[in-house]
Amino acid sequence: MHSPTLLILAAILLVMVTTVLYAVWHFNRQIPGLRLWMLSYLFGALFSVHLLVREHLPEVVSVLLAQGSVSIAGYLCLLGSRAYMGRGRLWHGYGVGFIVLLVGASVYFTVVQPNVGLRFLLASLGVGGFYLLTARTLAHGGMQAYPARYLLAIAAATHGVFVLLRPLLFRLGGVLAPDADLIQALSQFVILEAIVALVLIAFCILMLTNEFTTSALRRLAEMDSLTSVFNRRAFLTLLDKALSQARRTESELHVLVIDLDHFKRINDTWGHKCGDDVLRHFVGLAASCLRNEDVMGRLGGEEFAIVLPNADAAGAAAVAERLRTLVASQPAMTEHGPIALTVSVGVTQCVMGESSETALQRADQAMYQAKQLGRNQVHVQGAPAAFVAG
Repeated sequence: MHSPTLLILAAILLVMVTTVLYAVWHFNRQIPGLRLWMLSYLFGALFSVHLLVREHLPEVVSVLLAQGSVSIAGYLCLLGSRAYMGRGRLWHGYGVGFIVLLVGASVYFTVVQPNVGLRFLLASLGVGGFYLLTARTLAHGGMQAYPARYLLAIAAATHGVFVLLRPLLFRLGGVLAPDADLIQALSQFVILEAIVALVLIAFCILMLTNEFTTSALRRLAEMDSLTSVFNRRAFLTLLDKALSQARRTESELHVLVIDLDHFKRINDTWGHKCGDDVLRHFVGLAASCLRNEDVMGRLGGEEFAIVLPNADAAGAAAVAERLRTLVASQPAMTEHGPIALTVSVGVTQCVMGESSETALQRADQAMYQAKQLGRNQVHVQGAPAAFVAG
């Protein structure tokens, strides 16, 4: 297979991949990074088309197009990975400055001091570095939890390493067997590697779009859309898992049920939008009192629950009291001004052998007892004697 045939194949594949990525982005614009990846492949397609017509272009123009398009493609791939992972945006001055420096140096080694080897080395260093940084950005979160990220990271890292080693490959080839046939064979191998790597990376990008969509659907199914904590069904599932873990480790597990006092009055007086602001305010305060392993859910309306793994009775009561005090001391700031808020909290221990619903019902009873005691209270209710004895 001749190099022109490979170049035509590469150009066709890159144009097709760019078209597919554009179509996917057009209908899924909420997926972060997808537009940048699509643009990366667009510049890659421009580079491959340039290779087909470079003999008809002035050498300086050819170098500008080649070095510029391939560097921008690598940089956009890196930006896409950062956007997907939710990383802060890079200051483009660094990236643009680096690309301008590479292109300027390539022009210098074309016009002022012609050196094809140094031009090739500069291109390899720039592109290879961008793909290695892409791999480093994506390889987070754990392979088991996010396999698509790691597959893309592996593909990008492998391609990046190969691109960095290309100058050494040609140098060794020229030293060991300095003939045109070997150089032609190496060129074909480099093109083949680029085709395989870029198609594989595109496939992994499509897998990432599926991962994002699946995660978003799972989030919609598990999370309360207003407060961004778990909904009742997801919370009960997590409570069941926490109970199983507590049984295996023979550790204590406590659950809190919290109800916002006189919440109906807030809705009736200032409207439901203000009530929504109060709910979000409460969730923000509660989150500041919790550890990473604690789980919070919205049971419905103004009623919430919190699971405290590995917390003893004194610790659970302390968390409940700290939350009660914090809510009472920090009014919710709304468009109608500050609104004072208090909560009633029920606390109970989950014991071995009972279901999550049973434990939650007992904490709910404790919460209602706190309301009967005058609201803005914490009431701790122990487990039934039968469970304790068992």
